[in-house]
Amino acid sequence: MSTGTLLLLGFLAGATIVLGMPIARIDRAVPRTRALLNAIACGILIFLLFDVLAHANEFVEGSLTAATDGKGSWGTFVGYVVLFAGGLAVGALSLVAYDRWLARRAAPPVSLSAAAATPRAEPVERRRGPIAQLSAGSDAARLALFIALGIGLHNFSEGLAIGQSAAQGEISLALALIVGFALHNGTEGFGIVGPYAASGERPSWATLGLLALIGGGPTFLGTLLGQSFVNDALALLFLALAAGSIVYVVVQLLKTAQKLGHQHLLMGGLVIGTLLGFATDWILVAAGA
Repeated sequence: MSTGTLLLLGFLAGATIVLGMPIARIDRAVPRTRALLNAIACGILIFLLFDVLAHANEFVEGSLTAATDGKGSWGTFVGYVVLFAGGLAVGALSLVAYDRWLARRAAPPVSLSAAAATPRAEPVERRRGPIAQLSAGSDAARLALFIALGIGLHNFSEGLAIGQSAAQGEISLALALIVGFALHNGTEGFGIVGPYAASGERPSWATLGLLALIGGGPTFLGTLLGQSFVNDALALLFLALAAGSIVYVVVQLLKTAQKLGHQHLLMGGLVIGTLLGFATDWILVAAGA
């Protein structure tokens, strides 16, 4: 397989993330529908958390087995544990810190009397980049951005797997991974826009395109890097970072679910979303990946 073909397929594997995003454009969704959509998105992310942690742990357990069998070093095992734990902590806590930093940036309310008594210069309008606009936007926009970042880290590791399989000459495995990840990413797109569906806010098509790029684009980048060299430590690190960020956003989505109510829809949606995630994983297994 040529490098150009491999990169094109890696791009397509990530591009399918857009398939689940138009659901965010549904207008006037009733509260019950919003609650169900939010729960399904949360279920997909719960599966994704399980999947990411399982794949990350494979590297750690593999190094432990090699060390106990005398085929590897205990230093490698310790290093992998540090990467696993550190990446998980940084992935979750960095989003907490970033959210608090955004809250501190918000200007405190000023009373009308104080505003009238204190002359102020006209504020200078600062241009913000599209990502900055999302992070400083509504709660739904900010949470969607966080989800896209977490999924992007996960998809980068998927791209590494595709590229490394091709680099090792395992073309059939690389193709199976591409097909499986393409199907998998179709459900991840819905997970990204879940906060919009839950809030009833309708993002622009440009916003959806940016979120798709953040969440799906790293698949291409990972493929590009993975076909150049094989590095298990790098794959482990990005999986751990992704898991940490997904933990954070799952907690936020569950908070939203509690506000929306409809507990029976919450449980049903969680089951549906989780099963959708497993279904894409079973397709990967059936394909021999």
